[in-house]
Amino acid sequence: VQLQASGGGLVEPGGSLRLSCAASGRLFRFDSMAWYRQAPGKQRELVASISPVASTVYADSVKGRFTISRDNAKNTIHLQMNSLKAEDTAVYYCKRFGVVDIWGQGTQVTVSS
Repeated sequence: VQLQASGGGLVEPGGSLRLSCAASGRLFRFDSMAWYRQAPGKQRELVASISPVASTVYADSVKGRFTISRDNAKNTIHLQMNSLKAEDTAVYYCKRFGVVDIWGQGTQVTVSS
């Protein structure tokens, strides 16, 4: 299994970005997936997760602003990020939960004016 994250970039406060994570190699629709982020000097933290039946969990800091979704036909998850703040600046990683967790390579999100 490989995960390829994309969609990061530079955005002004209040703006939006949509991250994507494409999975390959197995039966994606049975996997729980998640987005994590890691800011400089901080530990990696869970942003949002989504189960095989599309149940979702969000960090308190992003509730109401971020939405995680999945497209099983395209083996892809997305993270729609709205009302971005400077404190959302981080490298964002997607992850597949399993006996051995699989991580994507990370995509940089910078929120700055």
